[in-house]
Amino acid sequence: MTNDHDWETRVTALWERLDDHEPADFRARFAALAAERPADDPAALFEQGAAHDSTGMPEEAVTFYRRALDLGLTGLRRRRAVIQLASSLRNLGRPDRSVELLTAERDLPADRLDADEQALSGAVDAFLALALADTGRDREAASLALGALAPLLPRYNRSLAYYARALLTAPDGS
Repeated sequence: MTNDHDWETRVTALWERLDDHEPADFRARFAALAAERPADDPAALFEQGAAHDSTGMPEEAVTFYRRALDLGLTGLRRRRAVIQLASSLRNLGRPDRSVELLTAERDLPADRLDADEQALSGAVDAFLALALADTGRDREAASLALGALAPLLPRYNRSLAYYARALLTAPDGS
């Protein structure tokens, strides 16, 4: 068995070469890396899920993500797994479940998240906006997306943030 640092380095290197591999080969390489770890290693399961997700196999990815989360995946990978699981479920026609997962993730207190996990808050909002749109909640989706965008703009931050909030209370024109 290899040490954690070596394994993580090889995982990172493989991700950097994603486009150099055929999908089946890429998944096989991740399966080989995962086989170096215990069968119930949440990080290895997450990486296999991500490899399946990134190569067009969201159904299989969901199984890996759920198993990794059930086994106690933590930290940045846990947050990534929730985002990616929710995205896969949305793509598989389950946007309501995606909304549930991402809403719960969004509601986590900031003091429970480290800086790397907090850095993914915009991704949580973006994928939640997609799921909300898929459930017909377009105004909420637009509000969330614009609210996430507002702090990134060089100007008009306050105006955009105000309008994003107003989308939730203004008449929808119907």
